[in-house]
Amino acid sequence: MKIIVGIATAGRRDVLSETLLHLTRQVRQADAILVCPSSPDDVDLDFLKTLTAQVTLVTGSKGSCAQRNAILDRAGNADVIVFFDDDFLPQHNFLSEVETLFQSQTDIAVATGLVLADGIHGPGIPVTEGLEILARDRVTARKATLEPVFNAYGCNMAFRCSAIEADGTRFDERLPLYGWQEDVDFCRRLARHGRIVRSSALRGVHLGNKRGRTSGLRFGYSQVANPLYLLRKGSVSLRWTLHLMGSNVAANTIGSLRSQGLVDRRGRLKGNLIAFADFLRGRIDPQRMLEL
Repeated sequence: MKIIVGIATAGRRDVLSETLLHLTRQVRQADAILVCPSSPDDVDLDFLKTLTAQVTLVTGSKGSCAQRNAILDRAGNADVIVFFDDDFLPQHNFLSEVETLFQSQTDIAVATGLVLADGIHGPGIPVTEGLEILARDRVTARKATLEPVFNAYGCNMAFRCSAIEADGTRFDERLPLYGWQEDVDFCRRLARHGRIVRSSALRGVHLGNKRGRTSGLRFGYSQVANPLYLLRKGSVSLRWTLHLMGSNVAANTIGSLRSQGLVDRRGRLKGNLIAFADFLRGRIDPQRMLEL
């Protein structure tokens, strides 16, 4: 199989370098690594020259959806494309397990892996600690499991390219910048072409680096506007939308009562309230967050 790795990156120059170096240690190397930065400063070109794997830079508009679409447009005749976040460290056999999975289970359209540790829920995980977690995981004997899931987790997503090209599916660029929930929308549109699964054989660590993140105010607006937009599109159900919005608004309300360090709960709550006000006025739109 021809397997391509795609990385959309923004504001994480040093972390990206560490991730790319880590990718060169895969048992089964990617046939190509395509990186789409939001600006030229996002990539250390001198460092790329030291890597044993060839990394191709792709030009695209700013925003995770637009950058991933630019990568898809350059995927050529790939069989599988694996999107990693620029702060995701895959286990050494991740790509070999992807190849085995997609060759043996021909009805799978989307696969995501087991995240051993996720820094998104805290201050983030240093690269050295992430590598230590992977090293400890390598020596643990286990039986792989496969289970159906609603969508792939955005930090590690493997797609069968034939499923993508069947309808010319692309990430929705009306979800700007960080593109929150774009992974859900993309996966649900592919569900008609095959199963969406999580495989415990695909393992890795999501560092959850806080650089390059959307502001609390803008992110809070997206927490309301994006689910409602996906509901109107038909990508998700009303129950899913209400559950996601409700849990986030509740977390922001409780968290705003006291400072939570790197998580701007008060900014997010303010963004939530602006979005609800826009909804009542009939003007809510994911793109509105760019004006905040």
